[in-house]
Amino acid sequence: MGNTRHVVDGENTPGTRRLRPAIPEQRPPAEPEEPTAESDEVAAEPAPPTAEAQPPASEAATPAADAETPANAAEAQTPAAEAGMPATETTPRRGRRRRVRFARAARRVPPPRQLAVTSVRAVRDWAGRPSGRVGVPALLLLALVAATGAAGVLIVPATARSPRPAAVASPNQSAPPSAPALSAPATAGPIPTASVGAAPTGTTPPPGAGAGGRPADALADWARQTNARTGVPPVAMQAYGYAELVVGRTTPGCSLTWPTLAAIGKVESDHGAVNQSLLQPDGTVQPPIIGLPLDGKGDRQRIADTDLGELDGDRQFDRAVGPMQFIPSTWRTSGVDADNDGRKDPQDIDDAALAAANYLCANGRNLSIPEDWWRAVLSYNDVQPYAQAVYETANRYGSQSRT
Repeated sequence: MGNTRHVVDGENTPGTRRLRPAIPEQRPPAEPEEPTAESDEVAAEPAPPTAEAQPPASEAATPAADAETPANAAEAQTPAAEAGMPATETTPRRGRRRRVRFARAARRVPPPRQLAVTSVRAVRDWAGRPSGRVGVPALLLLALVAATGAAGVLIVPATARSPRPAAVASPNQSAPPSAPALSAPATAGPIPTASVGAAPTGTTPPPGAGAGGRPADALADWARQTNARTGVPPVAMQAYGYAELVVGRTTPGCSLTWPTLAAIGKVESDHGAVNQSLLQPDGTVQPPIIGLPLDGKGDRQRIADTDLGELDGDRQFDRAVGPMQFIPSTWRTSGVDADNDGRKDPQDIDDAALAAANYLCANGRNLSIPEDWWRAVLSYNDVQPYAQAVYETANRYGSQSRT
């Protein structure tokens, strides 16, 4: 088909578009011709350009030409395929790109370092904006508050050490069967009102005032009279009365009276007579009173050695020592020399009684106030039946001394 008229060079011919037949013509397959020398020469010579080979301007501007798809172009280039004839040379068709579902989800995850760098850059860019200038400090403050709260909840309870009492109960001490369980020191009960007792009488110099001698000996007459009423040994009574007088001068707001000290001495060591010990005229105890090891067994606290065995002879655990049963670590900070012998000896009832009086009056306590009295006794030994036993004994001594 097509335009078969001869074209003279330079002659304008209207552009005609070749039409495809509705039904391809059935043509017999063409037999391949044997190549000859002449055909080779003809094939080698390039064909001269003709006007028919150049696309007219009108045809290039039409929308139909623009809308022609690559598939149509491929069909136009293969007229043999349109006619149903087998083509000697087949042009490979371009395959369609196949879409994979979820192709975006299969992308490679960037390495952690790249993610960190990207995150830092994003935060830095955000921090430069007005919202970031307010948000970044708020987030930092929130993180600081959270870290502080976590430290307070987790670290502090784990590292906090339980408070240690000044003394522990004597090994032979047992709680009275009628001692009630106390809920708290502030509501434990009233002050032992009968514990005021008969005031010590006599001229007593303060500790260290004289060149020698036992200052508590000035209370010998009063101690003998009180011993006849209460049964407290005279040497121990002199120590308790002397401690009351000294604290009354040094800490007048404490309002400590000797029956409270005598009650502690009775509950702790029976005034230095526990374990077959005897209270000597100079106030020392023979043999020395040393409690059980504080190794955490048998309802005892676990306190490792703090004095290299100097006071209790134990290099592994601490032990309560003396008639007032002081723990070595407490004695190191509270011990005094009350009898002017040049030594701070927890086995001397004069030194131990005055050290106990100073300990009870610490932290500005006023023992005439019930809450302070109970707190003071429980700070000495934080066992409620122990505090109840001290309360009852102090009341008994105070009542007996005034009869």
